Amino acid sequence: MPLTHTKDLFAKALKGKYALGAFNVNNMELLQAIIEACEEEKAPVMLQISKGARQYAHPVYLKKLIEAAVSLSNIPIAVHLDHGDSYELCKECIDEGFTSVMIDASHEPFEKNVEVCKKVVDYAHKHNCVVEGELGMLVGAQHDDGEEGGGYSKGGCYTHPDEAVEFVRLTGVDSLAVAIGNSHGAYKFKGEQHLDLDRLKAIKKALLDAGMGDYPLVLHGASSVPKDLVTEINKYGGKMGEETAGVPEADIEIARRVGCTKVNIDTDLRLAMTAAIRKVFAENPKEFDPRKYLAPARTKVKELVRHKVRDVLCCAGHAFD
Repeated sequence: MPLTHTKDLFAKALKGKYALGAFNVNNMELLQAIIEACEEEKAPVMLQISKGARQYAHPVYLKKLIEAAVSLSNIPIAVHLDHGDSYELCKECIDEGFTSVMIDASHEPFEKNVEVCKKVVDYAHKHNCVVEGELGMLVGAQHDDGEEGGGYSKGGCYTHPDEAVEFVRLTGVDSLAVAIGNSHGAYKFKGEQHLDLDRLKAIKKALLDAGMGDYPLVLHGASSVPKDLVTEINKYGGKMGEETAGVPEADIEIARRVGCTKVNIDTDLRLAMTAAIRKVFAENPKEFDPRKYLAPARTKVKELVRHKVRDVLCCAGHAFD
């Protein structure tokens, strides 16, 4: 099956009330684990390539690995640039055949973010590629609680519903990554924190009321940082602190039902791989064959991806909708 466009995948996900798993790929083992899990669960999937992954593995190697995955699989697969930080990088990926790119100028003032994003959209849409933008900053939960009466501060770091409408209208982006308390990495929160799901609902409603329909929203920094993986890493020599915390899977399930059509997962993949590798080294300190520690690492990641697509994102069984 050839690469699939995210527009097609988003439309089906919105109709079916499930979310697409967008999993970051850095090497062969991660790619194999993701594809095998999604193939067995009959789940459509988005493979995300970051700027860092391109620098680490080289774009040609990644492209050939994905070509191999596509040739061996029957499920819909989209390839997406994660956190493109410039027009030039986005253009390069579009020219390489990516079906989707993200331009992240969220650190810029609103007007500059619009300008950069619009430039990418204009080029991408001429070349049959879709674009994800981002509005707001991922800074962790409870950073911007809003104001009395259910209003929201435009001076805060979280995505403002009215600004989301204006941003989509001015740029023409096909999907929007929002900041609602999510953040990157394994130390997202302190204590029992949650996403601002009321704000998510307000953003979704504002877009609907503005005539933009069931608009696809994206949740970045959505790894859950499972405690069992952290415990296993520490058991076998790791030094991850007890303050590690991710987005509760219950919050992700609600976000999915509200209309987060794409959920990014990267940190959890790294944790699963690291836990398995540390276990092999701890139990077999003389081991030096990469196949002996990368194979169980691949299996561990596959189990994680299977759980995500089946039990959290609920996209399992929807590959052929």
